[in-house]
Amino acid sequence: MEIDGIISAIVIGIVIGVLGRLVVPGRQRIGVLWTIVVGVIAALIGSAIATAFGVADTKGVDWVEWLVQIGLAAFGVAALDRVKARR
Repeated sequence: MEIDGIISAIVIGIVIGVLGRLVVPGRQRIGVLWTIVVGVIAALIGSAIATAFGVADTKGVDWVEWLVQIGLAAFGVAALDRVKARR
């Protein structure tokens, strides 16, 4: 992976993480860095799932891929928030 791929993964991860955090109701007790990490992981896994189902490369905006990524990010933010709440 080249530097532009890494930078774009981070930027997409930030967007996905923030959108995933907005989907989860209430206040989350995780920091910005954790939101970015969850977003990057959700973006990578969501892209792999979308590719497996053949919906990753469509004409125009890949709405299904975005929805999968945001859903995974919301799940990740909620799960991490629960882990942090137990401490």
